[in-house]
Amino acid sequence: MSGYAEPGLVKAYKRERETYDYLRHEKTMELKIPKALRIEHEGLHSELVEATNASGKTGAAAKAVAEVLHAHFVEEEEYALPPLGLLSLLAEGKATPDMENVLTMTDRLKAEHHQMLGERKAIGTALKNLSD
Repeated sequence: MSGYAEPGLVKAYKRERETYDYLRHEKTMELKIPKALRIEHEGLHSELVEATNASGKTGAAAKAVAEVLHAHFVEEEEYALPPLGLLSLLAEGKATPDMENVLTMTDRLKAEHHQMLGERKAIGTALKNLSD
């Protein structure tokens, strides 16, 4: 088990992500995950942590979801979601040469897209088991 539901993990998760965002921002231009998506991830993470503390089948099923979801969230936040932060600037025609470093993330997303879709199937299966 990845330790997903350990006490204080929500704080550790946020701190890990903030450190990653800081380091990434130092090297790139405005590759921040849109706020709505960040809030959604935080909310889902918090609810899942709460569910993993339940007893019996619910807790076990929630831990199974946590097992598959955590790594997927980390990957999404590492390279799949940050490019979305540039969409508003690009839509306004404000493309700049220093935005080209987003291509590293989009190339990785393209290369790992099939794997991420497989992860989403596993997440769906785990969520179905949780809801049963």
